[in-house]
Order: sequence, then structure tokens, then C-alpha cells
Amino acid sequence: MDYAILDAAARHLPQVERLEQRCFSVPWTEAQLRAQLPDDRHVFLVAERGDEVLGYVGLMHVLDEGYISNVAVSPDCRRQGIGAALIAELTRRAGRLELAFLTLEARASNAPAIRLYEKMGFRQVGRRKRYYQRPEEDAVLMTLFLR
Repeated sequence: MDYAILDAAARHLPQVERLEQRCFSVPWTEAQLRAQLPDDRHVFLVAERGDEVLGYVGLMHVLDEGYISNVAVSPDCRRQGIGAALIAELTRRAGRLELAFLTLEARASNAPAIRLYEKMGFRQVGRRKRYYQRPEEDAVLMTLFLR
């Protein structure tokens, strides 16, 4: 592995915001991302090589419930195991937090992401009609039950 997975910090936010813009049709702003930085309710991880952010994942947890906000890997770095490594580390941390489950949404057309999540143990549990915009699309709701 030629990258490290670590807690996101303010210094990562400009690069994370650029990744948001590259990966999503409705990207989060730096201010929105700043609100996700690690605290007693958030886990926010980056995969970093040198000073370059290759990908990231965010989690908000309430009681024993975990909600994954975004998972993104730079288009130049996909299919190298970075997304799986980020989700695996997030899952380990969720276990330490004694969360009952992790849940997320994926665009119904995003077959590579859905396959990755299924490989990581997530199961499709529902759909959210017209959840995404630009273009409008259903979300597949996926959950990994930890206990």
C-alpha cells in the first residue's frame, strides 16, 4: 500500500472539495465538509499519498446508528482498493464505537459502487425514489449490520 488512511484534518479540505467537484453532480462545499471533521459524532477519513488526497469517506453516528455521508476516490485512482480500504477502516472504527449498523445511499446506476459495497458486506435494503438530482435518479439504500 503506497498510501495511508488517517483522520481528515482542515488541511485536507481544499483537496476533498476538489474531489467532491470531480465525483459528484451536486458537490458539498468546503464549509459543509468542515462540519464533518472528526468529533464526537463524526468519523472522516482520507486516503493520502504524500500530500495528495486520493479518496475519503465520512460517517455521522447517533446512538448506535452509523450514516455514511460520502465515499469518493479520485477517478485517476479507482480500482486500486482505496475505496475498500477506506470502508474497511471505517467499519473497524464503527465496531469500536459499538454501532449496530452502517447505512448509505448509492445512485441506482452506479454499479461499480454497489458491487464494492456488496463486497464489503452491505446489503440492499430499499430504494429512495428520485433521491438524486442532476440527473434525477433513485438511490439504492444499503446497510451493513454489525450486530
